[in-house]
Amino acid sequence: MADRYLNFTGTAPGRFLTRRLGLPQPAPLRRWSPGRPSLDGPLLHLTAGRTALKGLAEALARTGLEPGAERPAAVVLDATGVADVSGLAEVHAALHPVVRDIAPGGRIVVLGAAPSDTDHHQAAVQQGLEGFVRSLGKEAGRGRTVTLVRLVRTDSAAAAESTLRFLLSPRSAYVSGQVIEVGEAGEAGESAAADPARPLDGRTALVTGAARGIGASVAETLARDGAQVVALDIPSAQAELVRLAERLGGSALPLDITADDAGERIAAAVPDGLDVLVHNAGITRDRKLANMPAERWSTVLEVNLAAVLRTTDSLLASGTLNRGGRIVATASIAGIAGNAGQTNYAASKAGIIGLVRSLAPRALAEHGVTVNAVAPGFIETEMTAAVPLFIREAGRRMNSLAQGGLPVDVAETTAWFAGPGSGGVNGQVVRVCGQSLLGA
Repeated sequence: MADRYLNFTGTAPGRFLTRRLGLPQPAPLRRWSPGRPSLDGPLLHLTAGRTALKGLAEALARTGLEPGAERPAAVVLDATGVADVSGLAEVHAALHPVVRDIAPGGRIVVLGAAPSDTDHHQAAVQQGLEGFVRSLGKEAGRGRTVTLVRLVRTDSAAAAESTLRFLLSPRSAYVSGQVIEVGEAGEAGESAAADPARPLDGRTALVTGAARGIGASVAETLARDGAQVVALDIPSAQAELVRLAERLGGSALPLDITADDAGERIAAAVPDGLDVLVHNAGITRDRKLANMPAERWSTVLEVNLAAVLRTTDSLLASGTLNRGGRIVATASIAGIAGNAGQTNYAASKAGIIGLVRSLAPRALAEHGVTVNAVAPGFIETEMTAAVPLFIREAGRRMNSLAQGGLPVDVAETTAWFAGPGSGGVNGQVVRVCGQSLLGA
């Protein structure tokens, strides 16, 4: 459904009226397209603190953005060396003169270090960067986004290169106000793809709930990036599933993910193993708890959480997930902030976050597989189009970008998690919500 308010604010009368009334003024977001794969404008590289991150200039050069200070499309501030309060003054001094000049739809990425367990001064100011970034994201305006990338190791920029490529591109248009930790890749690998335009060449990806909506967009995006896609959905959606798979040059797997033998049947369908497993299938059965029968509760928990746990355990135990593989699950801001009438759904999506945080270190150590989650906010789908008008408008406007996201925004974030260079990104839950005002 078209966002008529967004379109109206793009007209001269709309701009005048919304300014006079103090109403939100969303800026159209530019997403990735084959004809315009990069941001429009130069990249400004700044440094605050005592030391600079080695190899950062070279990594930034590989993003495809040319260096420059005039009307930058992106600013990267290296604050990994900030270790005391005077370093935070340098953060202010670096960004204060340039923040107004960043192009509409531009990016601000702050690189920080993990807070120290032994130096409470360093820990305090590095944690301070989180508050700084979240606040700047809420005031940047004009479609600009702000993100903090926290590096566990600060002796090299190599592990962060995939994340920088994502954040400094149109693919991250609806990701803002986030804190992303990048650690060591280990067996999960951190090598760049041979062809940056097709980083998933030679890899097999399975997407559950792929027949429509976000799942279909994820399947399309992974196929665009070179993956051989196995599209899974319930048997009643087989016709849509087959059409999608044929269009993408992949294969369809009609299967109820809640079946006890779903893991075994998936393994049989991919004899050479899986490189990417995307848990996207999910349902809602909304009702306030006082009015919610047990069946509505259990159905949501079974599809959204229990099936994810069972199939993940099965595919890891059978070795179906290849070393260097990626598991990406779909959480929700409802699992972070809660939502009236969705105790079942919010419990299931918070459960996904718990799964990611617990399994990620063990899956990496034992299987060489990373585990992450996307947490969508208000995304324009058939489901949100059916939401009553005033609730839908509130969902659209209650974020720093003042608009709803698109399924492709979730898909692009999933594709970044799935990439071969993202081995250092593990145990992360990244909200794709335009920095929703709900939750943290």
